[in-house]
Amino acid sequence: MSSKKELAVAALRNGTVIDRIPSSVLFEAVRILGIERLDKHVTIGNNLDSKKLGTKGIIKVADTFFPEDVLNRIALIAPTAKINIIRDFEVVEKYHVELPSTVMGIVKCDNPKCITNNEPMRTRFDLVDPAHRVIRCYYCGHSVAASHAHIK
Repeated sequence: MSSKKELAVAALRNGTVIDRIPSSVLFEAVRILGIERLDKHVTIGNNLDSKKLGTKGIIKVADTFFPEDVLNRIALIAPTAKINIIRDFEVVEKYHVELPSTVMGIVKCDNPKCITNNEPMRTRFDLVDPAHRVIRCYYCGHSVAASHAHIK
């Protein structure tokens, strides 16, 4: 019996790897980042074994380096996500996503009377409790845990 492990996802020469995404929200992360609109090679792995999460998703995007504020958007749904920047097959930078202080145009307000649900305008939520990951609608004051926020 061989003790060798096989890589489930091929190596990347240059680009961004988004790892440790809970499997249940992988495709929401793809949507939030707009990956479906990219013209670069994209590898998506789902339900991969993970010691920390049980199963996880991973996204590899060749020849693309996202701004940190764009990647941090997925902290709403995937606070465990880890970013790896790859150059010449080597990891040159690693960091965890962080919930931004302001989230624009991603979260739908749950308050049916909120102006953002009745007028064509961009939503805005501010981080009001980082320890508990609570965000609040800028327009109506409705608060919600980031993990329960409705992604547009």
